[in-house]
Amino acid sequence: MKLWPFSTLIVQLTLLVIAALVAAQMISLWLFVDERSLAIRAALGFEAAGRAANVARLLENAPPGAQSAILEAADSPLVRFKLSSRPTVAVDDYSDGGVVEMRVRRLLGDNKDRDIRVELRQVEGKILPLPHLSGEMAEMHMAMMKGELSAVEMNLSIALSDGAWLNVETRFERPPLQWPFYSTLTFAVSAALILIVVFWFLLTRLTGPLRRLASASERLGRGEAVPELPVAGPLEARDLTKAFNQMQKRLTRFVADRTRLLAALGHDLKSPLTAMRVRAEMVDDEETRGSLIACVEEMQSMVESTITFSRGLINSEDTELVEVGEFLTSLQKDIVDPFQITQGPKIQVRIRPMAFRRALRNLIENALRYGGDTTVIYEAQHQLLVVSVLDDGPGIPKEQLEQVFEPFFRLEESRSLETGGHGLGLSISRTIARAHGGDVTLSNRDGGGLTAQIKIPLSEDVSLSGEKNNRATPG
Repeated sequence: MKLWPFSTLIVQLTLLVIAALVAAQMISLWLFVDERSLAIRAALGFEAAGRAANVARLLENAPPGAQSAILEAADSPLVRFKLSSRPTVAVDDYSDGGVVEMRVRRLLGDNKDRDIRVELRQVEGKILPLPHLSGEMAEMHMAMMKGELSAVEMNLSIALSDGAWLNVETRFERPPLQWPFYSTLTFAVSAALILIVVFWFLLTRLTGPLRRLASASERLGRGEAVPELPVAGPLEARDLTKAFNQMQKRLTRFVADRTRLLAALGHDLKSPLTAMRVRAEMVDDEETRGSLIACVEEMQSMVESTITFSRGLINSEDTELVEVGEFLTSLQKDIVDPFQITQGPKIQVRIRPMAFRRALRNLIENALRYGGDTTVIYEAQHQLLVVSVLDDGPGIPKEQLEQVFEPFFRLEESRSLETGGHGLGLSISRTIARAHGGDVTLSNRDGGGLTAQIKIPLSEDVSLSGEKNNRATPG
């Protein structure tokens, strides 16, 4: 089961966008570090090449006795210059040094006539600072580099006009990336806050209409009157809201038309039945008259039941928040035959009291009529109120458990209204339950008897407290 804060769309999308931005920033940083390294190395290499070209020019123009002084003055801990009869670079390595060679030639004004050799190689493994540094400078260098040295050695051999070779040795390391802690922390926090605020505002425009739509769908499923939702948010959310409003109008119109048709049919049948009753009274034969009057009365009773059934489909009653235990106790006092209520936890549910009372009364009276001893149990299961009516009767054949919900269907074979009724009680109960967004089901109990369960969803504003106990209160 997902934790609530991370299961919402707005949190998931916000985290997804932030994660994507962090990944993009990390890739950009990696590319920046690599470009930074290349830029630093190129700058250091060009600086060493420029110094080498200047020293070569000075050596060629200086008198023979001044060459040693020039080399001594040009030496530094980072770049070493030597004058020799042979080059230290045996062959040219233009894989990385071609740019350096071209820079030296450009500074010397040479057009491929002079032999210039460049060797570049990566120093791998554990390396020490530059060999020409003093001990104190080496320690400072290691501290500045944080002990992380990654160096490139460049050897440069330049042929001079007198046949000698100027050999240049240098090494330049890649400085470690500096991370100012507080600057980085404040940047990350401020950027995260700005991103969260911006995306939270934008995503609220999407999730707000979706939450309203989910709430309206739940209330519509419970049979409550739902006002037309305001069309707001992105295009997709607006289209979805418009479709919901249109669907609600069509459903309401369909149910109203069907209910009016059924009520009108029952009402129109009353006039001809009344006329038939009057004519039946005029029949001379007593046996025939009694039979006709009984048939007309049965038809009138069925018409009245049809009208009552149609009225049960009309959602004219307002919903109220009631406590289930108190509601059942009140119903228990109104039913003549006694039954038991097994007390459950305190549950509040939003219902249309008169309609729901009628649905429960039908189930309980059926159980009392056909099953004898009856017990009512109520509990909350998975955001549903479940009221179970248990009896000790013979039960119902499995193949007819659904058929008994059809209007005017009766398991009792006789046509007696006293023993079989009209066959509308279960139909009315299921209709009312489904108008609340729930349902009524029947199942045979192990060992005999029948269980009738009415389930309706708990609304968001219900309160559930207390522990269930098995204390029974006799009626």
